[in-house]
Amino acid sequence: MADTETLGTGTTTDRRSEGSRTRGRTTIADNVVAAIAGIAIRETEGVHSIGRGASKALGAVTGRMSGSSGAARRAVKVEVGEKQTAIDVDVEVEYGTTIHELADQIRSNVTDAVETMTGLEVVEINIVVFDVHVPGDDDDDDSGDQGGSRAGGSSPRVQ
Repeated sequence: MADTETLGTGTTTDRRSEGSRTRGRTTIADNVVAAIAGIAIRETEGVHSIGRGASKALGAVTGRMSGSSGAARRAVKVEVGEKQTAIDVDVEVEYGTTIHELADQIRSNVTDAVETMTGLEVVEINIVVFDVHVPGDDDDDDSGDQGGSRAGGSSPRVQ
C-alpha cells in the first residue's frame, strides 16, 4: 500500500500537487492500483481479454457489466511501494494486432491512468501475451490442442 502524508505547508511525501493543503494521510491499496490498471488495459484496442483461466472467464462475464472491475483486479498483479508501483498482467490479443505496438500502448495507457489517479510512479509493466483470439473461433474445447497432430493420425511435424 502507498501512504502519502500531506503537510500544512503544501508539500507532500510524493508527487502530489502543491495546491493540496489538507492534513492527514492517504493510503492507496494494491487492489485500487490493480483496478485502475485493469480498466486501462481492457480499454486498449487490440486486447481481447485479461488474465488466464478462471479470472479470464470471470472477466469475460463481468467485463460486460458496467462499473465492474473485480475481475480486472484479480487478473492484474501489482506491487505498491510508498512512491512507486510495478504491474504484471497476462493478456489475450486480437488476431492481426501488432503485439509490440499493443504492448507499448498498454504501457502508455496504464502509466497515464495510474500516475494521474494515484500520484504513484509506474516503474515497470510486465506483459505476458498468452494467446491470440481469432474472431469466430470461440470454442474453448479445442484450446488444449495447439497443432499437436494432423489429420490422418500422423505425427507432429515439429518437436
